[in-house]
Amino acid sequence: MRALDPRVRELAERWSVEDPEPMHRAVLMDELAAADGDDPAAEAARASLASRFSGPLAFGTAGLRAEEGPGESRMNRLVVRRTAAGLGRHLWNELGPDQPAPLVAVGYDARRGSADFAADTAAVLTAAGAQVVLLPRALPTPVLAFAVRHLHADAGVMVTASHNPPADNGYKVYLGGRMTDEAGRGAQIVSPADVQIAAQIDHDAWTADIPLAAEGWEVAGEDLLEAYRAAALGVLDPGGHPGRDLRIVYTPLHGVGGAVLPDLLAEAGFADVHVVPEQAAPDPAFPTVAFPNPEEPGAMDLALALAAEVGADLVIANDPDADRLALAVPAGDGAAPSWRMLSGDAVGTLLGAHLLPRLAAQGRSAANSVVSAPQLAALAAAAGVEHHVTLTGFKWISRAPRLGYGYEEALGYCVAPDMVRDKDGMTAALVAAELAASLKAAGRTLDDARADADAVTGSMPSGQVSVRVQDLRIIADTMAALRARPPAALAGDPVTVERDLAAGSADLPATDALLFATDAGTRVLVRPSGTEPKLKCYLGTQDADPTAAAARLDRLREEVAALVAG
Repeated sequence: MRALDPRVRELAERWSVEDPEPMHRAVLMDELAAADGDDPAAEAARASLASRFSGPLAFGTAGLRAEEGPGESRMNRLVVRRTAAGLGRHLWNELGPDQPAPLVAVGYDARRGSADFAADTAAVLTAAGAQVVLLPRALPTPVLAFAVRHLHADAGVMVTASHNPPADNGYKVYLGGRMTDEAGRGAQIVSPADVQIAAQIDHDAWTADIPLAAEGWEVAGEDLLEAYRAAALGVLDPGGHPGRDLRIVYTPLHGVGGAVLPDLLAEAGFADVHVVPEQAAPDPAFPTVAFPNPEEPGAMDLALALAAEVGADLVIANDPDADRLALAVPAGDGAAPSWRMLSGDAVGTLLGAHLLPRLAAQGRSAANSVVSAPQLAALAAAAGVEHHVTLTGFKWISRAPRLGYGYEEALGYCVAPDMVRDKDGMTAALVAAELAASLKAAGRTLDDARADADAVTGSMPSGQVSVRVQDLRIIADTMAALRARPPAALAGDPVTVERDLAAGSADLPATDALLFATDAGTRVLVRPSGTEPKLKCYLGTQDADPTAAAARLDRLREEVAALVAG
């Protein structure tokens, strides 16, 4: 029999007393009691305890994200209190003791533990001398990001795991007010703020070591949400369009988008909206989907079935915290209605093309992440609009100079950076609906708008190959092998560009990624995922003939899958 590590036992016993959540304490006591046996249940208990106490949950540029449960490696109230105390210390260190108290906005979604994590954050920060505004109920992440700018808050905390599996939760930190410049005001943290906050987190603090205020924070009123709604409606074309005749099916995927977007669509004049009933209410179990992400197979099945039933023109989906947007459109003219999901790049290009005239008039720029397709850049050049390529993630896209619109291929779109300096699936949905309605009024479709873009740049389809691993060393080994032996050709054309992005450049900070491209416009960018144990390969081709471009993409996908399979 393999004994439980004494350090793990000591920490688990202490945690089983200290954890503020009774259910967590019970879980630990049960596992400790089972761990001394020599049967499979005992081995499972020892493995679980070892995982829970494998080291403190790391705080980084994504804040915190992990499975909810007891232990230093999980998301729970003690870990959140430690983190909130560290954030409070960081704010005071940066502002200085003679400055007015920092103002922090705190929001949360409907996942397990989110409301308690948010309340604990408010109590810890209030005890630390901060002014805290707590959102009134479970609301989308973009509402919290909006609140940071709207309230001129010095920081914001959003308790959410976005589209992660149901067992997870997370803790996302924004800076604003006196803590950053205008480009970063209301944006997610970047280095060195993440390192500085992490350095202030005391991972040895127990419940009695962290002061909690019993009261003193403000709970925001409905006026804050009304301010978001008013600003969101401002993203629509002030010149108006001929009608809002569009039949929409919408799903919030059991998330919090349903608390905001249907009303926004109604206020914008979209009266024919059908919400998927089985997915309308927030539910942390996400009972109708295997994985609460619109990109995952099966996640959109109920929405597409309803769209076929009601004869919809457009399907709109948000992820559970409503910062991402997915669209589906009718496909084919057969007797049985069918639907096609649009890729993140396709939506990003469509929204960008729609907004470019406005950006040109305003002298604003467009941006997308380096892993996204280059079509927006080509369209921007044709329209005389400044364009920027950034590192992956909206913490970088949102900081692009003079940003007026930005997107990343992972379903993230920022159509109003002065309002929300982050991705916002609800304002993006309004713009998408506006575009679809204006096209319908002219007897055209989103596919026609995509053809318009292709007529300017050539067809530029994109795709992805991902390899999930159990051993992270496989990813490092594959990246090393590609650096040592890069591909000589892609889809039949010689590779003419080999760029190691780890070296950095004047226009792009260093990142662990490799770019290979041909003169024909075929490109592959390979990088380790920042949030999952995956190696991700982003593919793209270009051709005046859409059929030829699609065929080249299929060939490229097969080649890259074989290349990274090892």
